[in-house]
Amino acid sequence: MSTSRHWTLGAKLSLVGAPFALLALCSIAALVWMSWQLEGGAAAVNEAGRMRMQAYRMVLSVSTGETQALPRQVAEFEHSLELLRQGDSERPLFVPWDDTVGQRFAAVEQDWLHFRSRVAGSSPPVPGDGLAADAAAFAAHIDAFVAGIEEHLAHWTALMYLLQVAMMAVAVIGGAVLLYTGHLFVLEPVGLLKQAIDRIQGGDLGARVECATTDEFGTLAGGFNSMAGQLQSMYRNLEDRVREKTGELEEKRERLESLYEVTKLLTNATSLEEAAEGFTKSIARIARADGVALRWSDETNRRYLLLASHGLPQAMTDAEHCLTAGDCHCGSPSAPAGARVIPIRTMQPARMRHCAQAGFETVVSLPIRMHERLMGEVDLFFHAQIDISDAERSLLEALTAHLAGAMESLRLNALELEAAVSQERIFLARELHDSIAQSLAFLKIQVQLMRDAIAGADARQVQHVLGEIDVGVRESYGDVRELLMHFRTRANKEDIEPALLTTLRKFEHQTGLKATLHMGSLGMPLAPDTQIQVLHIVQEALSNVRKHARARQVWLDVQQWPQWRFEVRDDGLGFSNENGAPDETHVGLRIMAERAERLGAQLEVLSVPSRGTSVVLTLPAPRAGAVTPAARPQAA
Repeated sequence: MSTSRHWTLGAKLSLVGAPFALLALCSIAALVWMSWQLEGGAAAVNEAGRMRMQAYRMVLSVSTGETQALPRQVAEFEHSLELLRQGDSERPLFVPWDDTVGQRFAAVEQDWLHFRSRVAGSSPPVPGDGLAADAAAFAAHIDAFVAGIEEHLAHWTALMYLLQVAMMAVAVIGGAVLLYTGHLFVLEPVGLLKQAIDRIQGGDLGARVECATTDEFGTLAGGFNSMAGQLQSMYRNLEDRVREKTGELEEKRERLESLYEVTKLLTNATSLEEAAEGFTKSIARIARADGVALRWSDETNRRYLLLASHGLPQAMTDAEHCLTAGDCHCGSPSAPAGARVIPIRTMQPARMRHCAQAGFETVVSLPIRMHERLMGEVDLFFHAQIDISDAERSLLEALTAHLAGAMESLRLNALELEAAVSQERIFLARELHDSIAQSLAFLKIQVQLMRDAIAGADARQVQHVLGEIDVGVRESYGDVRELLMHFRTRANKEDIEPALLTTLRKFEHQTGLKATLHMGSLGMPLAPDTQIQVLHIVQEALSNVRKHARARQVWLDVQQWPQWRFEVRDDGLGFSNENGAPDETHVGLRIMAERAERLGAQLEVLSVPSRGTSVVLTLPAPRAGAVTPAARPQAA
């Protein structure tokens, strides 16, 4: 099996450019070699020209008779011949030898032998014996030698010019080839890729890059085509995924809306029956159930009472108004926690069959539990065979948990209300016993005395008893009105001052006495229940003033810091404490002492005969870390 060779972009460009680079290197090497040859030939021409000058100098020396310089001139001439024959290793000087140049150089050497014998022989030359003609012939041979070298150099110069022109042509052709290959291997794939990108940006997800190369651009084209295919696949599935996510969000929204609706309904419910009726209607709509039964279990989980229903036949609600545990799949204390789907057709024949007779096919049972305690059960009835998903199961169990919390809250509220009513009844009974009951007992004694006086025909005693009975009835009437006023008094969540002013205004209206309130420095506000007890103590102190003090004016002084202190003062008759503690003989003082004890406060009664009475209530000091008056905002 043959495999295609993978050529990279760098390999392709190198393969195209390598011949041109090699040709350029060879041409440059040839030019350098030719330049070296031309430089060496030119140096040889200069040296040959110097030989001609030396020959004429030797003739001049002979003509002038200066023969002492001839040996040196002959040595220089022979040195020049040696340079031309061997070349110079220190500089480019060599003769471009060929047959013609060699023959002419040999002629120069032969002439030199003859010429040297004439100028440097044993017999000195005689001027005018033809030496000048010999020198001219010798110079002509040297010129011929130089002309041979110059012809050779002209040939190399022509070749060098031709090579330079060829190099220019190669450079132009190489540049054109490189441009073409660059366009073919680089620009054209980039252009195809850009066109495909433009098509993708224009929305044509089917755009692909047609590139059959195996270089980097082929790899890039393959990656682009793969990416485009994935984008096209994702776009095709995007609508389905958006629809799926939208469905999930809609389901979650409906679930949250259902939870909010049921939570709001159970929060606003004021009774168990109202919560049950509203819950059955809501869960029937949320679960799309054909019928709903809400059963309430007793403490032993032996009986299940039908507390509310929706969509069930009347015969079924009458027959299953109260179920005993175990009579049916519904109302099973031993069932596991969580929703149960019960196909009705699989129910045992001995079980109650009311749901099957009503046409239902499936029951979904939801136990109502609170802190592992079974409180009841919610049963959803369906005419079709169904199953519930995990999300639906979770929603139904969450709704049932909200119902359990609401039912427990209603039960606790009922217990708190019952305790509050019982406490209020005890309070009323104590108030009646400590005030009106005492007056009624006194009147009962006076009625018996009246009977005895009438039986004894004692008219004076009858009048006396009638006066006592009149006083007792008036006091009882005043006590009743005072209790009614006290019960209508309400405390303020922030400040007790308005309630104190209301109490004093009622006292003034009832007795006609002037009452003055004086509030001291600011302090921590009192709790509402503490305010109520303080008001009752103040009201009882004012009641004692009304009954016993015969005062003309009353003062209520309130100190708030460092601890609350209430003082009710009057300018009445007063009394003496020498004969025993007053709270043991006066009902009102005993009532105030009991209230102060419940608050953990201290109650003091200070009185001087004929100079009035003061009732002082001092509350416990605030705990450590309480806000100081300087840190509290001042009242406007």
